[in-house]
Amino acid sequence: MQLNTINIKTKRRTKRPGRGIGSSKGKTCGRGHKGQKSRSGVAIKSFEGGQMPLYRRLPKRGFKNFKNRHDTVTINLEKIQNLFESKKILPSNKFTLSALQKTDLVNKKYKKIKILGKGNIKAKLDAEVNFISKPAKEKIEKLGGKITLIK
Repeated sequence: MQLNTINIKTKRRTKRPGRGIGSSKGKTCGRGHKGQKSRSGVAIKSFEGGQMPLYRRLPKRGFKNFKNRHDTVTINLEKIQNLFESKKILPSNKFTLSALQKTDLVNKKYKKIKILGKGNIKAKLDAEVNFISKPAKEKIEKLGGKITLIK
C-alpha cells in the first residue's frame, strides 16, 4: 500500500475567505465593496428588504395595568378566616395592612390592601382597607363588622 493508491477522497468542504486571489474569495471575501454589510460585526436586525417586518405585522397583545400594578395586595375572606383559625391574627384586633406586614403575612412592598368576597367568615371583623368588593362588604357587615375605607 502506498499513499497514491489509498482510495480516500479528500475534499475541502468550505472556501476560506480572505486567503488570496487564487481562492476565488480573496480581497473583498465575497462581501462586495463598501457599505454596512461589508463591515464585520454589523447586522441589520429584523430588516426584511423593505417588506414590513414580522414584529410590526403582528398585532399588539395584552394590557398592563400600571395604576395598580404592584402596590395592592388582595385577600379573600376564606384566607382571613384561615388566619383567625390558625391564630396568626386575632379577630378582636383591627385588620390593617400594617398588622399583616408586622406578622410577615404580607410583603412590605405593598402599599394598599383589598378584601375580596370568596369564602365565608365566622367572626366579627373590623377592617381598615383601601378597597373592598361588594360581596365581602355585605358578609362582614352582616356579622356586625365595621369597614373603614382609606383613601
